[in-house]
Amino acid sequence: MPRKKEPSFEEALARLEQIVGEMEQGELNLQDLVLRYSEGVTLANQCTQSLSRAEKAMDLLLQDKDGEAMTTPLEIEKEQGK
Repeated sequence: MPRKKEPSFEEALARLEQIVGEMEQGELNLQDLVLRYSEGVTLANQCTQSLSRAEKAMDLLLQDKDGEAMTTPLEIEKEQGK
């Protein structure tokens, strides 16, 4: 069975904000509340991982011997089977 594609950072954040709004309204039954909470935790973890990858990419910005900014190519591995 194929895995669902991981949402982009922006998609995950938008859905997380939607979930928070739904939970704050206080109209969900307990089962739906637990499901939204679980989905929210998953999305929050995905956002954290995306931010970590972006931070690592930014860390590759270096200075050369003349003090000029240079970049080092970043090879981002696709996380599969996780």
